[in-house]
Amino acid sequence: MPQKLLVLEDEENIRSFVVINLKRAGYDVIEAGTGEEALRLITAHPDTRLALLDIMLPGALDGLEVCRRLRAAHPGMGVIMLTAKTQELDKVTGLVSGADDYITKPFSPTELIARVDALSRRLGGGGEPSESSAKLRSGPFTLSARNRTLQKNGVKLKLTQVEFNIIKLFMENPDRALSREEILRRVWGEEYFGDLKIVDVNIRRLRIKIEDDTANPAFITTVWGFGYKWGG
Repeated sequence: MPQKLLVLEDEENIRSFVVINLKRAGYDVIEAGTGEEALRLITAHPDTRLALLDIMLPGALDGLEVCRRLRAAHPGMGVIMLTAKTQELDKVTGLVSGADDYITKPFSPTELIARVDALSRRLGGGGEPSESSAKLRSGPFTLSARNRTLQKNGVKLKLTQVEFNIIKLFMENPDRALSREEILRRVWGEEYFGDLKIVDVNIRRLRIKIEDDTANPAFITTVWGFGYKWGG
């Protein structure tokens, strides 16, 4: 059964281009031209797994606000931001708002499908985990690979699927320094088109969710000039 995907883009020619190519790639696509319409469609189609959101939109809800609301209501949904701007700040802002990835316009059908396919595979979770890897424990944290959940002191934390995959990678490699390149390769995949900044932004988001003091992180520590290490 094809995965359902929302495309939010106010420019009809760009939206048609995106929708046609995603349908050719086998996705079940619903489309919206405004943020308000997108949120209504998500409510009507709760089985939607992924969303492509244009940052710049008319009306009260831009793509960043839609992303924030989707994240609050559907933390497991995959989100890719579409932006015509090339400034690094816009990309980082989109990621901090909860997006898993971004694509800068103009983009080719090949890049579009590669990025969507890569996120779709990450959301799939890689199949049924073995009994030995079904649960990981580290300090106050318990990770369930079967349910794809993380608890801290018994309280479930709201993580995106990408954030969950990063934590899982860390907990499988305790006290081992992981380079940004290795994290990018193992979480985003070999075919990922983007840059290393996405790793740093996701680590920043994770620290807000799991650390007692983000200014002095105790669990995800920085290995300066290299990457990060899990010390839970």
